[in-house]
Amino acid sequence: MANFDVIVVGGGTGNNVAAAAADAGLDTALVEPGPLGGTCLNRGCNPSKMLIQAANAVNHVRGAERFHVDATLNGIDHAAVVDEMDDLLGGIAEDMKDRYRETDNLTLVTEYTEFVDERTLELGGETVTAEKVVVATGSRPIVPPIDGLDTIDYLTSQDALYLREPPESLVILGGGYIAVELGYVFQSMGTAVTIVEMMDSLVPREDDEIAATFTELAAERHDVYTGHRVTAVEERSAGHAVHAETADGRELTVEGNEVLVALGRRPNSDELGLEAAGIDVDDRGFIETNEYLETSAENVWAQGDVAGNALFKHSGDYETRHTVANVVHEERRAIDLSAMPHVIFTDPQIAGVGATETELQDDDREYVVGQADYSDSAMGRAKKLEHGFVKVLADPDGGILGVHAIGDEASTLLHEAVLAMRHDLSVDGVAGTIHAHPTLSKVLEAAFREATRQ
Repeated sequence: MANFDVIVVGGGTGNNVAAAAADAGLDTALVEPGPLGGTCLNRGCNPSKMLIQAANAVNHVRGAERFHVDATLNGIDHAAVVDEMDDLLGGIAEDMKDRYRETDNLTLVTEYTEFVDERTLELGGETVTAEKVVVATGSRPIVPPIDGLDTIDYLTSQDALYLREPPESLVILGGGYIAVELGYVFQSMGTAVTIVEMMDSLVPREDDEIAATFTELAAERHDVYTGHRVTAVEERSAGHAVHAETADGRELTVEGNEVLVALGRRPNSDELGLEAAGIDVDDRGFIETNEYLETSAENVWAQGDVAGNALFKHSGDYETRHTVANVVHEERRAIDLSAMPHVIFTDPQIAGVGATETELQDDDREYVVGQADYSDSAMGRAKKLEHGFVKVLADPDGGILGVHAIGDEASTLLHEAVLAMRHDLSVDGVAGTIHAHPTLSKVLEAAFREATRQ
C-alpha cells in the first residue's frame, strides 16, 4: 500500500492545492485522468471566451458602418480560430503536466480512481491512502432523459466549443449562460440559431428586468421560444427535430442541423465511491462542506464545482486559497462567499452581484432602486450604445443589496460594486466617489447617485 501525506483528486483548481502541498514538502499525489486545468482551461471559460472574442471581432466589422466606416467582411476562418485555441490551451495543459511530472514530492496519476475506505483510494489496481484528501473533481453537462435524445448525435458545450465548422442551423436546448454565450458565437459565425427555454425568459436566474431586456435583444438575432419545455427529439433527413410544449399544452416543433444540450451542469461525484469514505452529498449530488470546506469525513475536504458552493472559476480559485491554508498549513480559515459576482459574456454583457428584486420581494425586504442608462452617458453616446443600464438595489439606510448591469463592458463595471459590497461601503460612499469622465463607469456612478435620491 502506497501512503501519501496529501491526495488531491481532480486537476482543475485542485492542481494548485497539490502544487502547494508538494512545495511545502508534503508527499503528494495529484489524480487527474484528463488534461490538467479542468473545465475552465479545456472545456469552459478559456475556450469559450476565445471564441467570443472572435465573434466580437466579426460584429465590430459588421457594425463599422454605424461610425461611417466602409468595411467589408470577406470571410471567417472558423477552423483557424478553433485550431489556434486548441493549440494554445492544449499546450498549456501539456506544459502543466510536464512541469508536475518533474516536481519534487508530487506524483501525477492519470487514471480514474474511487474511494474504497476512509481516505483510501484504488488507483490502477493498487490501494493508496493519505493523511489528508481533497476532492476537486468538478462538474459536467447535464443530459436529461428527453425522449429520443439518446438516439441522435447531439452536442454538449464541450463538443460545440471544438467544432471546426459552424453548422448551418443549430437548436439549443436551454437558455442559461452557456446557451446564450454559444448562441451568440455561432450566430456571429453565420449559423441560424434557435433557443428553446422552459422558463419565461432567457437567463432566468438574472434580475427580472435584466432577463427581460436580454431576451428581447436576443430575439432580434435568434429564434427564441421561452416558456417551452422540450419533450422529444428525433432525427430527420436534414438534421434533427426538437419537439416542445407550453404549460397549457401548445406544441412546437423546430429543426436544425445540430442540437446543443445546454441544460446546466452536474457534479462529478457519482463514480467516486464516496459512500465508502463516509462523504455525504446533498440531493443533487454535491458534496456537503462546512465553512472550512471540510466534508463529513475526517481529514477530507472538497472544493470547486463538486462542492456546489458557487459554480464559478473565480469561486473555485477563492476556495483553493482557503484549502491550501487549511490542508497544507493547518489553519482554520473559513470561506466567505458573500458579494459573489457573476458575468455572462454575450452581446450585450450581463453582470450581477447580490440580491435581485425578486429575491428581495420574496423576503419581504424593503429596498430602493437606482438606475441609469448607458445611452445617457457621454461614453455611451460616443459608442452609440442604444441599449444597456445599471441597476442598484439598496436598503433605505444606504446598504448595498445588489447591483445588476446589462451592456457594454458590464463585466468590468461590476467590480466597483463588488468591492463596495465586500467591504460594506454605502451607496453614498460609491455615489460620492469621483469617477473619471467620460468613462462608462459614469453609468454606474449615476445609478448609485439615483439610489441616494430615493
